[in-house]
Parts: sequence; structure tokens; C-alpha cells
Amino acid sequence: MSNHGKSTERFVSHLTRNTIALILAGGRGSRLKDMTNWRAKPAVPFGGKFRIIDFPLSNCMNSGIRKIGILTQYKADSLIRHIMQGWGFLRGEFGEYVDLMPAQQRHSENDWYLGTADAIYQNIDILRHRNPEFILVLAGDHIYKMDYGAMLADHVANNADLTIGCLEVPLEDAKEFGVMHVDDERRVIDFVEKPENPPVMPGRMDTALASMGIYVFNAGFLFEQLIKDADTPGSSRDFGKDIIPAVIEKYRVNAYPFLDLQGGQSYWRDVGTIDAYWKANMELIGVKPDLNLYDKTWPIWTYQEQTPPAKFVFDDDDRRGQAIDSMVSGGCIVSGAKVKHSLLFSKVRVNSYSLVEDSVILPEVNIGRHCRIKKAIVEKGCDVPEGTIIGENRADDERRFHVSPGGVVLVTSEMLGQRRHYVR
Repeated sequence: MSNHGKSTERFVSHLTRNTIALILAGGRGSRLKDMTNWRAKPAVPFGGKFRIIDFPLSNCMNSGIRKIGILTQYKADSLIRHIMQGWGFLRGEFGEYVDLMPAQQRHSENDWYLGTADAIYQNIDILRHRNPEFILVLAGDHIYKMDYGAMLADHVANNADLTIGCLEVPLEDAKEFGVMHVDDERRVIDFVEKPENPPVMPGRMDTALASMGIYVFNAGFLFEQLIKDADTPGSSRDFGKDIIPAVIEKYRVNAYPFLDLQGGQSYWRDVGTIDAYWKANMELIGVKPDLNLYDKTWPIWTYQEQTPPAKFVFDDDDRRGQAIDSMVSGGCIVSGAKVKHSLLFSKVRVNSYSLVEDSVILPEVNIGRHCRIKKAIVEKGCDVPEGTIIGENRADDERRFHVSPGGVVLVTSEMLGQRRHYVR
């Protein structure tokens, strides 16, 4: 959690109480290939029991922000079900809520959400009625833990109109981000999307400040800019491409580096590709992972089905149920099989004489006997036939499954020739 190394105090105050957080959760996330054929990217399972959207939602809860809108659009059924089941505990009597805000064609009978800024513009009447002092805009598809209260306090202390959450990234990686050019006081003087020659940080010739897609706006200022953008012909209705470049010269726009207590870059992952998703899940298995899911001071909340404890059965030399350097969720049964350096979501069954290694197995998967699965992601509900071998012969894998540039094999029920499992 970022606080620029000054204090561990949380800024749960009138700043967070008078803030509405808006989580942009309408995108497909097409780089995740078949994982987002039937669900929006924020609803993709992560970390054994969570969904990606649980991380920005939990950050809001832990930061004291209890007024949250989730803007949905693309194939939102599983996301909506998850929010209704797991995030309905806030009390409306206290002005707390997690509201779903689907595209409703409130301003046009022809248009769905056209861009990140348009998604909020189309709900501007609702937001004005709720009369917030600040609006916190969040992406719903990144994995991180962050105290938004500290960012709000920095926004107010610098008398900013807009504050942008930023990552310090190596210069060679900055070409994939929106990059800020800042002065010595962190004031943004230029913003460029995916530049060939990224501007560097003051005094740091090998480092750039990249946008996290996290914005704090003074509410009135945001409404003015959204209306102005909606009236601008040719605008793509996007924060990074339109809103931010248009306000830098006339208004106070500040960068907020997301740093840990030691002043280094805090944990943040974009799990938008198969390789990045697999790697981020694998990182959790480490002895001391950068993302600590066991942190009692900053819990990650979610909805989870009530399941029995994980079970490991049989102890013969050739048929021993065991998991080594792995995370295994509730309801799993490892029956005379070996699981090594893998992450099993809930209600997975691995049957006798099988080996699962370096893999992410999503919920309700059944792996038959005598299977060998290596460096794979097996989608929810797959029934892997007896004797299946995955991850040992790339050419064979490519004929049946999707293989990522990094060699991760994505397996779905359709690829196995089975009826599509309803992806919730």
C-alpha cells in the first residue's frame, strides 16, 4: 500500500466518506483468449478463490470507501452474480452500497458505453444526484493492494483537479502504457499514450511514470470535462486519449507514484494475457510472494461457496495423494495423484496416477487417471479424459488447444470436444 514512506495511517476520513468509487468493468479482455469468451475480464477467477474485481473492491472497503458503482457491459452475467452473492453486505441505511451500473442508453437510444469516459458520462445524472466531493475512477481488471485514502489526501494537499495513480516502470516497458511527463513537484506537463520515446522521470533516465488507470477527480471538475468531451466532435470518449490531454495545460493535474513503505514500486499486475495471468497465479505459490494474501490488516473479500476441506487420499508408492509447493482450495480431492507447484481452485478432483505440475486449474475440473498436465491453465468445468497428456509436446498441444507465446497451454471444455460448461 502506498503512502510515500511517511506513515502507516489510513486516511479513513471525510475524504473517503465523501468519495464515490467507479469501477470500469465492462471490457472483454480479448487477450485472455477463450477465458473471456463467456465472461468479462474482471470476473475471471484468480488466486484460488477470488475474482479479479475483488481486488479493487477490497481496496475500496479497506480504504473506507463504501460508495461504489460498477460499470458493466460485456457478457456481465457471471460478474453480476458474483457481486450480488458476495458484495451485498453493505448497509444502505448508512449510505453504503455496491451498485451495478450497466449500459442503459440513458443519453442515446443507439449507444452503449463508447469509451471509459463515456461510461461515466452516461451516468452523470445519477452521480450528480448523489453529490460526491470526489470521484475515484478505477480499472476493474488489475491485481494489487492500495490505500486509496492516501491518494485522496495527496490530491487534496496538492490542490489538484485530477490526480493520476502511476507506476514507475523501466523505460523499455513504458511503450505499452500511457506515460506522464512530470516536473519536480509531480505536476503532469504532458501525457502520451504508448509512446515510442517515453518521457523519463526527473533525475531517472531509465525510468518512466506510467498510468495505472486510477484517477481522483474533484467531482464538479469531472462533470464539466465529461460534458465538454461529449460535445467534442471526433472524440473517442476515453480518459487517456481525450480527457487527460485536454486538461493538462489549464488545470492542476498531479501524478501519484504507487510506492511501498521503503519507497520502492508496490505490487501491481496487469493479468491481461494468458502468460501474465499464469505467471501472476504462479507467483502466489512462492514462499514469500510479493502479493500477501495472508495479510490480516488488508483482507481480500470475495464470495465463496461453502465447501468441505481439501482431501488427499491413498499412500501407496505409486498412488499417493499429495500436493507439493502448491495452493489447494476447499472441496478439492487429490486421489492418489501428485500436484506439484500448482494452484487448484475449488472443487477440483485429480484422480489416481496423474501428475499436475506448474499449472492453474480452475473450479470444478475433473482430471482423469494417468494424466500428465504441465504448464497449463485448465478452464472451469473441464473433464480431462483419462490418459491425457498436456504440456509435453507443443505441436500436439497446438492442434488441440491454445498455446501462448510463453508456452502456457489453455484448455477449455470446447477444446476437449465437450459441451460448453456454463462459465459463472
